[in-house]
Parts: sequence; structure tokens; C-alpha cells
Amino acid sequence: MISRRKLLGGLAAGAAVGSGATLLSGHANGSVLAPRSKAAAGLALTIANKTGSFDNASVWVYIVGNEGGRQVRVTPDGTLAPIALSDNGDDGFTDYAIPLAGSGDTQLTLPKMSGRIYVALGDKLKFKAVEGGDGSAALAYPAGWVESDPNYEVLHDCAEFTYNDGGMYCNTTMVDMFSVPLDIHLTGAKDQKAGELKEGARAKIFSDLAGVEGYDKLVVGDKRVIAPGHGLDTGIFAEDYFAPAIDEVWSHYASADLKVTTNAGTFTGRVSGDQFAFTGPAEVSFAKPTTRDVLFCDGNLAAPNDGTTGPVAAILGAGFNRATLLSQAEQPSTDPATFYQEQIANHYARVMHEASADGKAYGFAFDDVAGFASYIEDGAPESFTLTLGAV
Repeated sequence: MISRRKLLGGLAAGAAVGSGATLLSGHANGSVLAPRSKAAAGLALTIANKTGSFDNASVWVYIVGNEGGRQVRVTPDGTLAPIALSDNGDDGFTDYAIPLAGSGDTQLTLPKMSGRIYVALGDKLKFKAVEGGDGSAALAYPAGWVESDPNYEVLHDCAEFTYNDGGMYCNTTMVDMFSVPLDIHLTGAKDQKAGELKEGARAKIFSDLAGVEGYDKLVVGDKRVIAPGHGLDTGIFAEDYFAPAIDEVWSHYASADLKVTTNAGTFTGRVSGDQFAFTGPAEVSFAKPTTRDVLFCDGNLAAPNDGTTGPVAAILGAGFNRATLLSQAEQPSTDPATFYQEQIANHYARVMHEASADGKAYGFAFDDVAGFASYIEDGAPESFTLTLGAV
């Protein structure tokens, strides 16, 4: 199974040009993109507008990402086109918007690529073509958690996918923020759905987070709620929020073993000084993480794709976010009733899961641990539907 951490390949979420997140050179599994645009048979894509507040004329779609190591976008007719600096207009931004049909559902074609499907309500998004680190054209993505971003006032959200010769791999995501309810429906060898929220969930997400101490400032009016990791740099979320919980885990496992089971086998860990050292299929160790490391699942909890350190890091990160490391000495914990029960936990993620119809959501990057992410895949896909829920 492809996790979200592998799903996007070339999506470098941490990179930025100006205030927008930027895609750097990608490594999707499609063929190398020719200098010219190219059209190819693709997956039937349906966009269903069920917002109830915005008619089709007020909604736009953007399909952007990577193919064959280059950054690309999809035109309204399904053509895969490379990003070009010359795409910027007089206002300094591209116009990659795909309008919806005059009424009813919109039928599009999704080429083989890896990327995101953005939706914008009420106004278009401003994507800027920029020069990437390798000199090729790149795209500055919307960063709705940055007040100076040109898209800050625009109601928008996205889903993520990789469509290649192996199949379709896709998820909804709240890892960075939540604004527009989105759910996905994938047909093929199976008939699967993910991301559907309960009735009235959007308003409840906003009100629930506004009522959690320390999380209230993450609510941006009626526009969006920002993930706590993105609240660190602007001072709207405490930079030491997880510190007491991290200290307690470090202290507890200085005299007790933590067992972490992965596909490679079971690792046994114990804290010695600043290191949480594990033995088993391999020797791996982790320095004491910070709140930022926990929320971004990075830094001292970075998960390389090595089959050993990476899986253990992911399970530790999930345990910190879900607040299960002290209560369960065998990880990963698999009973969602035990998640988020401590005062110090990722309550942003908790609220997202509580709002989900099936209890699954992508509230943080390691939410795929033990299968709790809003993710589906199919090796023989036939159609894909993205539905915009009530706003």
C-alpha cells in the first residue's frame, strides 16, 4: 500500500517560494514528459458540487502535480501540460482554472500523474509559476495557513492522488488545514469511498476546535481551521505544547520496554539519555523530539523509506499524536477508542476523525498508521469522483 508519505512523490511540502508551498522536481512513475503538451487516455473524473452555497459558475478546479520528473497541470480537455514561466499573466499569476459544467456534475479526464486536485469556491486561486531550485519551472501552491498568501481569503481545499500504471492511489487530507468538505469515490476492481463527513460536520469542526484550549486561535472565521503545526510559526499554537507528554514518555521508557511491530518485525526500545534506542530487525534510535517534530512528523521523527527506521518513526509519531504511548507498551495501538484520551494530544486530528462518517481522516502525516487515514486505492481503476460537500 502506498502511504500519503509516498503518495505524492515529488510534492515537497516543506519547500516554499514566497508564501506558497512549492512542488520541486518530482519522480512520479509516468513516462518522461515531452517538451510539448500531450494528451493521453486517462481515468474518468467526475466533480460533483454539493456545497449548497455555491453554484457551478462559482466553483473552479485545478489539477496540478508531477509527471516524469516535471511539474505539470491538466487543461480542461484533459491535456497534460508542463508548467511554464510564461503562463503567468499580467497580474503575475497563472490561470489554470478548470470551470465546472453549467449545471450538474462535471466530467473530466485525469491523466497519469501524481498531485492534487484543488477546488476554489467564490473566487479563483492564484498559482504562480516560478523558477525551481534546478532551474526548471515550478509552481508556488496556495498556503491557506499563511495570512500574507494571495489565496488566504479564498475558500479552497484539495485532495491528493497518484495515478500510474499500478493503479489509482488517493486520499482526502486535513494535514495542513480544513476548509471544504471533500469525499472521494473510486470504482474499479472494488467500489470504495473515503473522506465523507457526517451531516453538519463542517460547522461542528469549527465550533469544537474553538472550544478546545490552545486550539481556538487555529479557527480562521468561517474560512478554515489551520493544523496546529502551521500555527507554530505565527505564534497561534504553543511551541512547547507536547513537551510535558514527551518528557513523560522519555521518563517512563527509561525503565520499561516499548515494543513496536512493523512489517520487518518487532523492535524493542528503551530510552537512554537523549536517545530512544531500539533493537530487533535492525538497530534504530531517535533523539528526543520537539512539539514541531510531533506535529509535522519530521525532524527527530522523520521517516525515511528504508523499511526499518521509517516504520518505527511513523508509529512513534502516531503514538505521540494519538497520546497512546504511555497507556500501551505495544505499538501501534489499533483501538480508536483509546486515541486522544489525554489532555495533551493532537485534538485537531481528534476532531477531524470524530467528524468523519467512517472515523477515518488524514489529520496528521502519520495518520495512515494502523489504517486510520481517509485513503483508498485500486489496481484497476475505472472512475474517480470528487464531491464537494455542504459549506
